[in-house]
Amino acid sequence: MSYTGSEPAVSGVAEEAWGPVRDLPRPADRPSGAEVAVWLLRIPPAAAAAAECAGMLDARERERATRFRDDTLRERYVASHVGLRVLLGAYLGIAPGEVELVRETCGMPDCDKPHGRPAVAGGERLRFSLSHAEDAALYAFADAPVGADIEAHNERRDGTVVSGLARQLHPDEQAAIEALPESRRAEAFLGCWVRKEAYLKGIGTGLPGGLRTHHVGLADHLAPPGSTTPPGWSLADVPAPPGYAAAVALRTDGASAARPVLGALRLS
Repeated sequence: MSYTGSEPAVSGVAEEAWGPVRDLPRPADRPSGAEVAVWLLRIPPAAAAAAECAGMLDARERERATRFRDDTLRERYVASHVGLRVLLGAYLGIAPGEVELVRETCGMPDCDKPHGRPAVAGGERLRFSLSHAEDAALYAFADAPVGADIEAHNERRDGTVVSGLARQLHPDEQAAIEALPESRRAEAFLGCWVRKEAYLKGIGTGLPGGLRTHHVGLADHLAPPGSTTPPGWSLADVPAPPGYAAAVALRTDGASAARPVLGALRLS
């Protein structure tokens, strides 16, 4: 399995919209400090190659894949997880199938069960986060706790649906969305949502950590002046292909702002 930049554009979407194609990383390329290595995978062109390499998945991943009754959903799961293993193996300098994944302790208060952030076994100082939506998978790697999220725009979402979902957000985020022209509210909501999910993944709770509890703000270009983010964390909007929104959250302890470095992953 290798990278290639030779795949044609799909559905009129230019390849460059998925970021510059980069060589596989090496252990020396592991991000440090405020850098977040971000990779995008366009799943349909990668699906066949990923299926051929599905043997690199561990028993838990393979068992979960068999539970998908929908072929497309199974294909997306397998491709996104093969991609994760290819990247982790490259950063760690081992074969993708040798990467041992575990779950950290849950980030929720008074919960010590191992269903928190996924992690590399052995205490490796390489943190990662995976998100996938529709035909896209997003990966983030850092040397501190990190979360990533990508979501697809849904043209079927009308104002009523967005308004209802927005009521789950922090009151200040709701107010910021309502202050925008109606034509920008769906975009603002989705930009806030990916930041929220990225942060909640980063702290290890996922959505149960509280959509209303934490203020992450709107995407930078829509956020009102003075918008704040959780102390000790830096949030960054990630350039996404047309039809998607994406963000990462990195624990920086106030030292500096997260610096996403984007690349495109190709499996062949």
